[in-house]
Amino acid sequence: MAGARGDRVLLLWVPDWPVVALARDDGAVAGVPVAVVERNVIVACSAAARAEGVRRGQRRRDAQARCPGLVLAAADPLRDQREFAPLVARIEGVAPGVQIVRPGLCALRARGPARYYGGEAEAAGALLEALAALGVAGARAAVADGLFTAELAVRAASDAEPVRLVPPGGAAEFLAPLPVTALDDAATTHAGEELATLLARLGVQTLGEFAALEADRVQERLGDRGRRLHALAAGQDSRAVEARIPPPQLHREVAFEPPVELADQIAFGMRIAAEEFVARLGALGLVCTELRVELTGERGERSERVWLHPGSFDAAAVVDRVRWQLAEQQAGRPDDLGDEGGMLRSGVVRVRIEPEAVDRAAHPALFGGGPDERVHHALSRVQAMLGHHGVVTAAIGGGRRLADRQVLVPWGDRAVVAHDRAKPWPGMLPAPLPTTVFPRPEPADVRDDRGRTVTVDERGVLGSVPRVAVLGGRPRELVAWAGPWPLHEREWDEARGRAAHRFQVVDAEQTAWLLVHEHGAWSAEARYD
Repeated sequence: MAGARGDRVLLLWVPDWPVVALARDDGAVAGVPVAVVERNVIVACSAAARAEGVRRGQRRRDAQARCPGLVLAAADPLRDQREFAPLVARIEGVAPGVQIVRPGLCALRARGPARYYGGEAEAAGALLEALAALGVAGARAAVADGLFTAELAVRAASDAEPVRLVPPGGAAEFLAPLPVTALDDAATTHAGEELATLLARLGVQTLGEFAALEADRVQERLGDRGRRLHALAAGQDSRAVEARIPPPQLHREVAFEPPVELADQIAFGMRIAAEEFVARLGALGLVCTELRVELTGERGERSERVWLHPGSFDAAAVVDRVRWQLAEQQAGRPDDLGDEGGMLRSGVVRVRIEPEAVDRAAHPALFGGGPDERVHHALSRVQAMLGHHGVVTAAIGGGRRLADRQVLVPWGDRAVVAHDRAKPWPGMLPAPLPTTVFPRPEPADVRDDRGRTVTVDERGVLGSVPRVAVLGGRPRELVAWAGPWPLHEREWDEARGRAAHRFQVVDAEQTAWLLVHEHGAWSAEARYD
């Protein structure tokens, strides 16, 4: 057991980490009442929110009733992990061997840092100073026998006393007066059941009372899970700190002094770094499928973008992405790139490349990669010569009109559409979609059996039955038709508003057409080939 072996655990905790991570990711929420919500329950809140009566575990409606100005944000585990990673890297620079218990909470073996810094309190203070240097205020630390005792001890720390030490062998004494509900987290994590609630109903109110029970009787009544909790309550935590292996440094940076403005010069300077970048991944049996390129200007401005590749990046492809990003920046089209930063207004002083996503390197096929690989190499070579937008593929976006749903995506990129395809679009044409969409709607003339133009009123009622339509420059007999389906957009906007009706018709040659009636005129929007 931890208490018997003398294994000491140093625990670092940043209270309300989901809120801290949100503030680090979005500075706009700093200093205002903020709460993080998951399944309509408050899981973390800021100090300003607590001052208004907001607490963890409250329902969202109750929290908003106590604090009408409360800013709510959805829980985001990825954001919590992403923002916690730089802190862990900083801690590892001070004392290696960090175990991430969860975002905002990490543990180390206390023995090594205590020897180096001259004591457990001094080691904890040095780690808190390292966090403070990164702008993390209010962090707390504790040293105790075992993770369970250390976590309860760190929660007992305060701003006035940010470091809490439990003497060696004093875990049982420290835990004894604490309520048995302190086992809730341990029970949920290690036992899968909230046995603490059962103990409270049986009259066992404190951890000391639970530890005083005979271990065999606990085993008989509560099983192995209860025996595990009984050992925790007695200060006997058998879990050791499992230090993580720090991820390899896969990024590469190139600094330019003096600043460089020509894209070709910067791309030439990136050749060696790109080769080293790919070689480092290859040594680990990995390939890069998503590449992050960050450009820093002389005035501090930054352009950052994630590039995708249909296969995996080689050194030439990495250099191409750097050159394309610089060329688009100089052309003044950041929106086409989807840059996370702003425009570069000065020369480039640093270029940083790092893998955003990696995959295992596949073994080469015995007889080559087949047609797909040849097509990929051919398109990639053409794109390298013509530029990023030189080779495009088609994708379907959201919208009501067919022209809005056509999206051309550069080869290898993920489709970024102005209109989300998943959103509901009342009036959107359902599947199957026509195969030929005219760049501009072609004029059409739809008439009934008496030769009169078919009309459609505001309610979508036809004045007569369509029999003949002039489509593609010649009259066609209609054998079937369906509709109308109303298409209304921006009815409040006279300039951009639209009120139209769609029809599907089939001519005698069994060709289907999509027709639109708008402002008293007919047009052909697409054809079903």
